[in-house]
Amino acid sequence: MRNWNIAIRSLFKKGRSNGIKILSLGVGLAMGLVLISKVCFESSYDKFYPGSDRIYRLHENVIRENEYKTYPQVSGGVAPGMQAEIPEVEKATRLTYIGGDKEIFRTEDKNRYSARYVVMGDTNVFDLLPRPILIGDPKTTLARPGYVMISRRIADLLGGVEKSMGQKFEFESSPGQTYTIGGVFEDVPENSHLRFEIVASLEGMNKWSRENWLGNDRYLGYVKLYPGTDPESLTTAIREMQGRHCDLEEVKKAGVDLTYTLVPLMDMHSNSSEVKSMNSLLILLAFVLILTSAMNYVLIVISTLINRTKEVAVHKCYGASDKNLFGMIMSETCLHMLISLLLAAFLVILFRGKVEELLGASLGALFSSQTILVLVGICVMIFFITALIPTYIFLRIPVAAAFRNFKESRRYWKLCLLFIQFVATAYLVALLSVINKQYDYMVNVSPGYAYDKLVYCDTQGAEESVRNTAIEELRKMPEVDKVSACYDLPISVMSGNNVLLPGDDRELFNIADMYWVKDDYFSLMEIPIVDGEVFRSDGSAKDKVMVSRSFVKKMETVAGWTGSAVGKNIVVTEHSQNGEPLTICGVFEDVCIGSTGNPDLRPTVLFYDKYAPKILIKFHEMSPENIKKAQGVLESIMPDRSVNVTAYYMDMIDLYKDSRTFRDSVLIGGIVTLIIALIGLLGYTSDETNRRGREIAIRKVNGASAWSILKMISKDISYIAIPAIVIGITIAYFSGTGWLKQFSGKASLGFFMFLAGAMFVYLLIVVSVLCRAWLVANSNPVDSLKSE
Repeated sequence: MRNWNIAIRSLFKKGRSNGIKILSLGVGLAMGLVLISKVCFESSYDKFYPGSDRIYRLHENVIRENEYKTYPQVSGGVAPGMQAEIPEVEKATRLTYIGGDKEIFRTEDKNRYSARYVVMGDTNVFDLLPRPILIGDPKTTLARPGYVMISRRIADLLGGVEKSMGQKFEFESSPGQTYTIGGVFEDVPENSHLRFEIVASLEGMNKWSRENWLGNDRYLGYVKLYPGTDPESLTTAIREMQGRHCDLEEVKKAGVDLTYTLVPLMDMHSNSSEVKSMNSLLILLAFVLILTSAMNYVLIVISTLINRTKEVAVHKCYGASDKNLFGMIMSETCLHMLISLLLAAFLVILFRGKVEELLGASLGALFSSQTILVLVGICVMIFFITALIPTYIFLRIPVAAAFRNFKESRRYWKLCLLFIQFVATAYLVALLSVINKQYDYMVNVSPGYAYDKLVYCDTQGAEESVRNTAIEELRKMPEVDKVSACYDLPISVMSGNNVLLPGDDRELFNIADMYWVKDDYFSLMEIPIVDGEVFRSDGSAKDKVMVSRSFVKKMETVAGWTGSAVGKNIVVTEHSQNGEPLTICGVFEDVCIGSTGNPDLRPTVLFYDKYAPKILIKFHEMSPENIKKAQGVLESIMPDRSVNVTAYYMDMIDLYKDSRTFRDSVLIGGIVTLIIALIGLLGYTSDETNRRGREIAIRKVNGASAWSILKMISKDISYIAIPAIVIGITIAYFSGTGWLKQFSGKASLGFFMFLAGAMFVYLLIVVSVLCRAWLVANSNPVDSLKSE
């Protein structure tokens, strides 16, 4: 208790720089611990499921023309077939998504609500992927067509768990199809790769889709194996099962080899290359932040050593043992650590919104009980680092220091600590340059179409006549340049279909099917036509197809095509009824499907005006006023729907949200590290100028100019700054190139980009030193000599 009293009294003593120590340590811990919690969160995905180490997702592997592809979806009959025919499979289930990421539904009282991730599932969903059931029986509910289980959040929107039971609703995307609520489950945690808020009975899907073994591979299949089962040992049994349900020889004659593999549930997210790459950099960033703040704390403690020398020596004179001094210093550091942690917690709560935005998870999910244990362990380690180094130095102070002028500066300790901080700062600045350049590349590189003046509105579920009326009314607006419609936006995840030649059962390759578009699509999107012509609206487009340039190149390779592709016939599964051929009427330039960082490289095709629910509007000038006018027109024509006009560029920006938030995290971490490093540097410069006051004064008396004094001081710091910056930049180069491997489209990393980062850090260090040393260099030397 006596040591704690001494520690508390010392908080307010002059010359201790306690405020700076606690502030820098608290800010560093706030950033570092939050980043570590993010890594723990990303690594904990799906571990909350009982027996999660025995749960696997089915992947479909396709070899076509010696090209291997794997897909995380299977046909409807595969998962239940494994449960029925393979003894090692304990349970199996299958699900399929309804609509997109967000579905609008309308209750009987005409109120609208939104749900994220709506799926259809069979009766085994909650056996394999269990959630606490608040009310209802999922087995009974999911066995009845048209019935659903909803999450607690949706139930709360509808008035509560009890009140929601039995309520009916319909999705705007499928009007006329009524669903009845038969149960409520606890919300799926944020650290799940498969999040859903509504589970509809799969009995509502047609029987063929639920039971087929070839094609229609839209289902997410999951199996749970009995304990001790090696998934590799099931390869033969899976192949034999597959042979009992489909003719493998016929499949091979079509040029396809189809197999299935079991991928561990916990690998679906945590072990993906993107997440592992991000986690590695976040751990390194957190380490840099925490180490920098800890080293800065130690640096400031050592800088105050001379002021505390007599205090420690007097304690020794009055009989204080090394054990007593050890306890005193440890208590003081512990008090500082506790205050820093309180400050860190305050900062995290204060900036909660920004933290959750940057890390993509709520604070409750980030700071789970397991994560808190990890963070406590890290804090204990930091405590001993910040306590033991100063304690070791203080215990070496001689008793004679109480009776003479003690001049030991511990300069090499300070230089080592500054070196570490300079390495960390240079690393973060260079890494930020890499991340920012890749982000700019993805956002600014042309996707092959124009979207800067484009907005769209999804009218799925509206009648075709209403949609056509809306298009005609929008075309009458003077602010509107062109209006068209399409089935899918280029940034969407595209479904696949296979290409064949007429009269040949051999499947040549898989395409990214963009499905249907209306008139003016190509001119609105400014997609060049490289051969042939666009669809005609005279009724002749029924058996026509337009293909991308890469489609033609692929056909030249696999089918030996030569010359123009226009007029040639192909067969496209799902579109060619009974194998009837489609005629290519035009070839369009390749466009980017998905993100420019990881585009879908499959050839693409387009068909004409069968079902195009997304209305595209191109303005002469993009403005909030014009968007509002277009929204008003659509609301007047579709008053019973939730109309949302979205700027395309906003979706394009959102496509790179993960890269942007990661960039912002590194930016904030770099700024914090830089500030902490500069605080330590200014403290070191102040100590050095005070320690060398007499030397500087004598130099000035002998004719040295202020500039020569500044040059001398900056030269000393350059000896450690330049090597530290080189090391930091080198580490950043390897970290950055490793991070870029996850992107198929990469920005080029030039030497001058790293050189500019290095020069920025070095100039900032030198300027900081010169600013602090300026007063000493221009002071009266007599004052310094008097103080001696």
